[in-house]
Amino acid sequence: MSSRKILAIETSCDETSAAVIEEGKVILSNIVASQVKSHQRFGGVVPEIASRHHVEQITLIIEEAMQEAGIAYADLDAVAVTEGPGLVGALLIGVNAAKAIAFAHGLPLIAVNHIKGHIFANRLVSDMQFPLLSLVVSGGHTELIYMSAPDSFEVIGETRDDAAGEAYDKIGRVLGVPYPGGKHIDEMAHKGADTYHFPRAMIREDNYDFSFSGLKSAFINTVHNAKQKGEPIHTDDLAASFQAAVVEVLVDKTIRAAKDRPVKQLVLAGGVAANRGLRSALEKAVAAELPEVKLLIPPLALCGDNAAMIGAAAQVKLAKAEFSDYALNGQPGLSV
Repeated sequence: MSSRKILAIETSCDETSAAVIEEGKVILSNIVASQVKSHQRFGGVVPEIASRHHVEQITLIIEEAMQEAGIAYADLDAVAVTEGPGLVGALLIGVNAAKAIAFAHGLPLIAVNHIKGHIFANRLVSDMQFPLLSLVVSGGHTELIYMSAPDSFEVIGETRDDAAGEAYDKIGRVLGVPYPGGKHIDEMAHKGADTYHFPRAMIREDNYDFSFSGLKSAFINTVHNAKQKGEPIHTDDLAASFQAAVVEVLVDKTIRAAKDRPVKQLVLAGGVAANRGLRSALEKAVAAELPEVKLLIPPLALCGDNAAMIGAAAQVKLAKAEFSDYALNGQPGLSV
């Protein structure tokens, strides 16, 4: 029996991506077209512009993914696509492209949750062992998800307000760094020191939830007060202090949750998984407090939105023949 191959499509936000994944683990191709430059002058993603770029790019990106993989549509076993969460217009481009390909070539259609895709990006690095705990940190989501099996997802903690990545982008605008702000804040943080000692919201509460709106407000007020008083603003120290507050809460609650439940692995997922400060702090904490737990962190190329992770997640549904029909639609508010 030949190995099973999935063509995966991801258009949930501002990356147009297509990939061919073999057996849910091997990347035969993973093409990503970024729209960052188009959105930078607006300081964030403009949904209408994102949708137009997807329309322009989707066919070219899919063709490139198939060519790089060196296969024909007849070699595929399924077509997978992100159904949500995300921007509704952006999602619809990918969903309709996937439905057209599935119909034209008589292939099963697999709908994938974007957040589950981020988690399964780790499967492209190493075998995932269950039960596991996943810390998902991105521009729109901050969640702790417990998985007793590949198809079991229990959200045990989530943000009450802003996602961590969203907070990074907002304070990035205050500091005047280009969008997306997370990468620049991370770089600045490594040059500065935690001298401002911002609040660690909810860190001592008896739950696994997060809150970053208070930290964001404290940061903005600190900057505004300094400007009004004519005091010097040490941007690297501000960045370091902000990042220290975010990372400490994320790591503290993740380690606590991993200790409270039986887990073999701890996996990091989402765009903010590329943050060097978070990666380093989590590695140190796991080594010191959970030496028996294996930590998985995806490479930088698989932290952001990409279709390879969608193909990895789709393999679970392919194995169980869980397919969608042509009524599949984009679901911007889809939950885990």
